[in-house]
Amino acid sequence: MLDADVFLTNSSTIHSLILKGQTVVAPLLRSDGMYSNFWAGMTAEYYYIRTDLYEPILYRENIGCHHVPMVHSAVLIDLRRYDSDRLTYKAEKLIAYNGPEDDIITFAVGANKSDVPLFVCNDEIYGFIMVPLENDETITEDMERLTNTKVEILAFNDYLPLSDELKEFVTYPEKDTLGLDHIYMINLIRRPERRTRMLRLFDELGIKAEIINAVDGRTLNDRSLKKWGVIPMPEYSDPYHERPMTMGEIGCFLSHYVVWKKMLEYGYKNVMVLEDDVRFEPFFRQKVNYVLAELSDLGIEWDLVYMGRKRLAKSESPVEGSKFLLEAAYSYWTVGYILSESGAKKLIGAMPLGKLIPVDEYLPILSNKHPKEEWAAKFPIRDLIILSTNPLLIYPTHYTGEDGHISDTEDSKIVQNIVTSIKSGDRYEL
Repeated sequence: MLDADVFLTNSSTIHSLILKGQTVVAPLLRSDGMYSNFWAGMTAEYYYIRTDLYEPILYRENIGCHHVPMVHSAVLIDLRRYDSDRLTYKAEKLIAYNGPEDDIITFAVGANKSDVPLFVCNDEIYGFIMVPLENDETITEDMERLTNTKVEILAFNDYLPLSDELKEFVTYPEKDTLGLDHIYMINLIRRPERRTRMLRLFDELGIKAEIINAVDGRTLNDRSLKKWGVIPMPEYSDPYHERPMTMGEIGCFLSHYVVWKKMLEYGYKNVMVLEDDVRFEPFFRQKVNYVLAELSDLGIEWDLVYMGRKRLAKSESPVEGSKFLLEAAYSYWTVGYILSESGAKKLIGAMPLGKLIPVDEYLPILSNKHPKEEWAAKFPIRDLIILSTNPLLIYPTHYTGEDGHISDTEDSKIVQNIVTSIKSGDRYEL
């Protein structure tokens, strides 16, 4: 039983569900929010109730097939099993039933009364489902929800299949730069699957972006670093792994540095910078508009606005008069941010290449929010004004330790035996 607003992206779904050996089993479907195709709780009056079981199943914290009181929209029923004869969508066939006249509720109640267990399985990523329209919503809002669903699918897949026969019926929004002067997307040439995925996302969201070929840490050596003028900060040690910088971290910094230089070269007043392993929040365009409107209407002074980050500080202050902005404290990640001309000038003007540290350490140092005073002392001017959207608009596609997580910064050669000597002509070894 499959509804029209279901997107099954796992081609093995039917085979996998049959192997579960159950009379009724459903594949867990994600949406652009908390909505899914199962209930973890039902009231005595047969209505939905949120329980503590719901989120661990939805977010795949508890992996497996879970016995639940309701499944709908994508349901496999094994008609070879005798107890399937006790299932029905017709309320009049239920004994002593006085609940709502609703097909999926009738099905669930009938199954529960007949001791036919209902299971939802989250052992694999099976597919997605659209959030239903409310009675007062329009087809335009439904199209926005469809876009949200496709964007969510592309957070987990490199592509979104479209048959040649249906291409003529699919339209995409006209592309623009979301009210900013320019948008950059940083991507390693050897990661074409990420580039393809991001280009599909830009099609769906109507984003006009320039691709920046990232500086690849695998290609860096002592000769190329001397050409860049890169000298890693000798005092730096990774806070978690207690190691020097990796070549990947140097390449990441230089990639962002190239963007900052380009912004000033072309005289842009504000730009958006995106990395290639991000997923966008639902209604991303609208939320960016809200943030930009606040920055303008409230006359807020700013240099950089995180759209995605790993927050490391416990307390942060909201921007006065703002609904969507915080004053950002110590944070990690550069997955997505908005940068002003003044911010780019400060980032370049601090001359970071001669005392290089990872870019997500550099930003909080320049905003005077870094806990390592000995590192911060290398940059006497620390007046970068960093804000953050609240809630965030961008997240990584995968986190460290998750299946599918790839890090071109962590999984990279470590810079060893750094020796600097001004007197001997700034010689150093790697």
